[in-house]
Amino acid sequence: MSAIALLPAHGVGSRQDLPLPFGLLLTGAALALVISFLALGLLWKQPRLRPTDGRLLPPALALALDSPAVRGAFGALSLALTAWTLLALLGGKDDANNPVPYVVYVWLWVGLALLSMVFGPIWRVLNPIRWLHRGILAAARVSADFSLARYRAGYWPAALGLFAFTWLELIAPDNDTLPVLRVAVLGFILISLVLALLFGRDYLDTGDPFEAWSGLFGTLSPLGRREDRRWVLRTPLHGPNQLASKPGLLATASVMLGGTAYDGFSGETWWYTFVQSSALPARLWETAALLTICLVVAGSLYAAAALSASLAHVPLRGVATRFAPSLLPIAAGYLVAHYWSLWVFEGVNGLARLSDPLGTGANWLGTAGVKPSYALIEPTLVATIQMVSIVIGHLLGVVLAHERAVTLFPRRVAVIGQIPLLVLMVFYTIGGLTLLFSH
Repeated sequence: MSAIALLPAHGVGSRQDLPLPFGLLLTGAALALVISFLALGLLWKQPRLRPTDGRLLPPALALALDSPAVRGAFGALSLALTAWTLLALLGGKDDANNPVPYVVYVWLWVGLALLSMVFGPIWRVLNPIRWLHRGILAAARVSADFSLARYRAGYWPAALGLFAFTWLELIAPDNDTLPVLRVAVLGFILISLVLALLFGRDYLDTGDPFEAWSGLFGTLSPLGRREDRRWVLRTPLHGPNQLASKPGLLATASVMLGGTAYDGFSGETWWYTFVQSSALPARLWETAALLTICLVVAGSLYAAAALSASLAHVPLRGVATRFAPSLLPIAAGYLVAHYWSLWVFEGVNGLARLSDPLGTGANWLGTAGVKPSYALIEPTLVATIQMVSIVIGHLLGVVLAHERAVTLFPRRVAVIGQIPLLVLMVFYTIGGLTLLFSH
């Protein structure tokens, strides 16, 4: 993405910018996970994350969140931004000042994930495909629940869609040019509408890639719903723990984590040198690496879950999927660590460029003069954010895995059964920090 290549995608921190020596950081992070595991084994011996937990929001605020007027206003804003982006996509100039790459690769990808971690699965309200689907059915005077076939694929379409988007963002040639973006954006809209009309809202709930992206990261939000659908404030652990074990959940979580891990891996000097010097096309090697890393994430969790099930003497079927939500806080930690700089810097640059969608020098939104803050990408600050986000993400992953273990396994073997998962978490932590600070 030449238009957004001013900053490394994974930030500007380095080993020299860390507040602690790198070796001490790795040791401390691993010890933090082990100590947390031992403390959980002693103090957390039965399930504690109940679906009825949470502090109720004030009634007025809860009513506002569910208000058709409020949701309609956000829907109108989303449709307006979509139309504005399509204007730049179809009528704008194919140069570095076009806002479309910023909207697609920075706002839709990174910004949506970060906002979902704070406010919950906001794409359910903002998704223009959902609003277009709703409008088409209303115009045809058909029930909003209309579908031609029953949807049974769970998260699998989302896993494939997110993998395709990750490939587009990180590997595809000329991916910031308008011809490529036109095919990608218009093709996605068309395919999504066809699938929504064919399978109905059930497809949008779990099969739509960006609803899954927002929804799964949104489970970490402090804002959520209890079992009785009332709005509450709760811990980042409650949402992932309530996820239903649907087909494709492990694959989707693995792509969410693996795609970001590949972004860090692709910046390794030895890998870049190898790819460029190979007789085979670079895109082939890069695609194979992206797929391999996603499969390694899924396979390693499956293997750890299988070993845990064996140690706990429980059937393997469905165990790996039940532990898949423990990958979500890890994926969130990696995403914050890799893309903090991109979001706070290029997100603002995107807002400036959005004021001139046709490239005529106009300032229709009055935002052409906004500038990002360099203080937010100060190297030591970024390195600290990277370190803290990865460690906290893994700690939350350990707690979630423990909660699942004491729920699924007999109490007398629940702690022993978690040991393979703990080893995997330590491996992820060390690997993630090494990828971030090896440059």
